[in-house]
Amino acid sequence: MINYSFNSSDLEYFLLIMMRISTFVAVAPLFNQKGIPNQVKIGFSFFMAALLYGVIQDRPVLEYSTVWGYAVLVIKEALAGLLIGFAANMCTTVVTFAGQIIDMETGLSMVNLMDPTTNTSVSVSGVLYQYVITLMLLVSGMYQYMVVALAQTYELIPVGGAVFDSNKLLESIVMFLNDYVSIGFRICLPVFAVMLLLNAVLGIMTKVAPQLNMFSVGMQLKVLTGLVTLFITVGMLPTASDMIFGEVKKMMATFVNAMM
Repeated sequence: MINYSFNSSDLEYFLLIMMRISTFVAVAPLFNQKGIPNQVKIGFSFFMAALLYGVIQDRPVLEYSTVWGYAVLVIKEALAGLLIGFAANMCTTVVTFAGQIIDMETGLSMVNLMDPTTNTSVSVSGVLYQYVITLMLLVSGMYQYMVVALAQTYELIPVGGAVFDSNKLLESIVMFLNDYVSIGFRICLPVFAVMLLLNAVLGIMTKVAPQLNMFSVGMQLKVLTGLVTLFITVGMLPTASDMIFGEVKKMMATFVNAMM
């Protein structure tokens, strides 16, 4: 006969585990898709918390005496999950930045579509790259890495033991911004370079044949050349996704280190 006891202290510990997981699911890439029903997100958080509850061996004693003390622990776990998920999510926004630069160069900046991940209007190329990155998350198994990394944070950051170092967090964000601009321009560099050459050619043609209306001709050429360049360079997107996923791993590790 199985005798399994589950008292109030166990319930409090379980809820703290679920709090970190649920906040991570709310903001992490792929998991925060608007198309995923909230019931699925809640169920995933619950069952993952149940699995981790049975796996975690070293359970620290929760030090609190009042309801407000337990509320502070809940807020700390919620912030820990939000920061870990935010570290992964802000790395995937690099493709939106690259897409905006591409659309500004090709003349498609006036066309906006709804991004399913953020529920905001972004450029056409940004939505295209966002879908590609989401597909690569599934194909490469990166989502499994994020789930495993979240589970391993309980070994480094015990439940209720998160310590938020603001200096380390700010240093991590500043370091990411440097990589953010670098990776974004590396993604849009082919289109940017082709558009630069096209603008130089159009400028020379304007001087050679001023009677031609290069403004009206240049708009069509930019759109056509930009689409052709995107089609030719689509094979570079897996390499770009590797750079982004490498940044996701680094930022998640850096944020976890800032909370130890």
